Amino acid sequence: MEISAKGRLEVRITPADVGKRVSVRRLGEPGTGPEKFTDTVGVLTSWDGGVLMITRRDGETVRIPQNTLVAGKVVPAAPARRRGPAATYPELARVAARAWRPLESERLGEWELRAAVEEVPREGAHPGRAAPGQRPAGTVTGPRTGFTRRANSVLPLGDPGLPLDAALAAVRHWYGERGLPAYVQTATGADGTQELLCAELERRGWVREVTAELWTGEPAPVADRAEGAQVVLSRTVDEAWLARYQRKGLSEVALRVLSSGPSVWFASVPGAGEGEPPAAIGRCVVDGRWAGFSAVEVDPGRRRQGLATAVMAALARRALDEGASAAWLQVEADNEGGRALYRALGFLPHHAYHHYRAPGEPEASGRSGRP
Repeated sequence: MEISAKGRLEVRITPADVGKRVSVRRLGEPGTGPEKFTDTVGVLTSWDGGVLMITRRDGETVRIPQNTLVAGKVVPAAPARRRGPAATYPELARVAARAWRPLESERLGEWELRAAVEEVPREGAHPGRAAPGQRPAGTVTGPRTGFTRRANSVLPLGDPGLPLDAALAAVRHWYGERGLPAYVQTATGADGTQELLCAELERRGWVREVTAELWTGEPAPVADRAEGAQVVLSRTVDEAWLARYQRKGLSEVALRVLSSGPSVWFASVPGAGEGEPPAAIGRCVVDGRWAGFSAVEVDPGRRRQGLATAVMAALARRALDEGASAAWLQVEADNEGGRALYRALGFLPHHAYHHYRAPGEPEASGRSGRP
């Protein structure tokens, strides 16, 4: 905390510091005793009516009465990473977006509105496959949903060219025309993230529905891992791979999203018997210096056998061959197994990202509602 030359703690922040990253110490909750303090580090998103609002790295907002402050200071915008590739949030957000492309997008200033809409067949309908852009034969139009929030949300990197309320109204109209709930994807906890936008959305009643994290690392140490299992790489996704990814199959829309990206590779470890789904699968998109890993899934009966590591290693070797020198992946907050694996492979959290749903609109559901 900030300590003066006389050894006393001092509050060296003011309302003029809104938007900056700060570290504050306050008196503890009532009843904890005068010697109890609580420290909070995050972005100061507002200071109104004698109350500070600070958004922490994970996106949680802390409310601090001004009269409880003991000390405070402005701190660097983001802590320096001790290892791993350096990158700002905007760079990683654009790389991640190119690896998971929507079917339709439109610019609103510097914001990108994205949609990948599926038609959900009514019971008894059996749609067939169709060429991209065409509706499968036999499709019966039912409720509309989007394949993942990432492909069906606004990516607000910069200025929308309109006042915020007008921009959000335009967003709701655009998604309403497509029968989708309106989502805005934001991020917290790194250089260039959007704590102020998160606070503005929350003030307007937008609901923070999903939080996940983007982690970064290096592909070379991953590639050095012993294979330990036969891994087959392919440029295209087949029925066997899809049987492990989602046992009931995927729509044409989902297949197009999965196959999008600058240089896409699919990995699989063959199942134990002929005709069985793969024991493990994975996906990697190489984009310049970055390799993005996703869809790493293992047969529940074959877990803890090193199959996920083998899949990651095979994909990392391919990425190195294509010139990648840095890697990223996304992991949900409650995926303890995945987080342990990725940390063991040298990945560390870079930032948290969130999906905010417009007030009064229905929540996305099922696999199509994943981040």
